[in-house]
Amino acid sequence: MRIGELAQRSDCDVETIRFYEREGLIDIPAREANGYRTYTESHLVQLNFIRHCRSLGMGLPDVRTLRSFQAKPELACDKINQLIDGQIERIHLQLESLRQLERQLHTLRDTCHANQKASECGIMRNLAQAAEGEGCSCHPQNK
Repeated sequence: MRIGELAQRSDCDVETIRFYEREGLIDIPAREANGYRTYTESHLVQLNFIRHCRSLGMGLPDVRTLRSFQAKPELACDKINQLIDGQIERIHLQLESLRQLERQLHTLRDTCHANQKASECGIMRNLAQAAEGEGCSCHPQNK
């Protein structure tokens, strides 16, 4: 199949497929006499594997590592487990960061309770103070 069909079947952009190919994440396809690349079902499976990993928030270095284990299935999976444990820890840190952001936004939102002019809005006042380098209610440590 050609790249357009591969893109359609994998629901992946053509440029993304070319990028993954340049990065060595999918096998280099054979070339026809006219220079067109010819992709196989194997390429589709590789691409779907990469996309699944990416949907789990894995970066390209981790995907590359997992693809290397596909190429050497006889290896022990300790590093795979460590990779997933690392991803879980990154997600945990992201969740903590998002919870902190949510608290900050609630604090900011609590500075304005009435429908008033923007010039009197506590939210706008806090954002303007922060822009001028002053403290704000959502970032009390900033000075």
